[in-house]
Amino acid sequence: MRLPQLDHTALTDGRATLYADMKQGIEQNFKGFTAIDGNGDLVGPWNPWLTFDKFGGPVWELVKALAQKPELDGTVREVAILVTGAHFHSEYELYAHIHIAENRGLSDDQIRTIISGNRPADLSATESLAYDFATVLVTGKIVPEFLYRQMIDMFGQGGTAELIYLVGLYCMVSTTLNGFKVPLPEDGDD
Repeated sequence: MRLPQLDHTALTDGRATLYADMKQGIEQNFKGFTAIDGNGDLVGPWNPWLTFDKFGGPVWELVKALAQKPELDGTVREVAILVTGAHFHSEYELYAHIHIAENRGLSDDQIRTIISGNRPADLSATESLAYDFATVLVTGKIVPEFLYRQMIDMFGQGGTAELIYLVGLYCMVSTTLNGFKVPLPEDGDD
């Protein structure tokens, strides 16, 4: 880790408020993996976001906006997130979202295939479309018009926008984790 682990009991003012908001959001929305250590400190991308709260605060607001009443099915979202994490080789992101993807109903074979950089043959039509769309986005290419129209037909304008912003967010998460060399938590090597 290239940053010190922040002690939540030493946070003041805006960071203390941001910590409390993040902790509450983590406890509500991010279950099944370690995001809060045994001391109550935030790990994963949350520690860098707290360290540089000028940037982390707005990123956290985007996380919350994308978590509130999503239009897309949970498996569709997780396919896109796993595609992104695999593209960036982001260990913590994959660690966390493998757990979430399992809880949302993706099979171990599907998850393994996605994180190896391939599209599983048994994804649903919506999951396959999300895989293809996310794959184009993470490679930095313009989404072909045909694929974009399929997204609009399948998910509507709101769902398509949600997927675009979701992939963008997890590109940010991945670069945060990779740039600061955020390690897996002690239980993250399973």
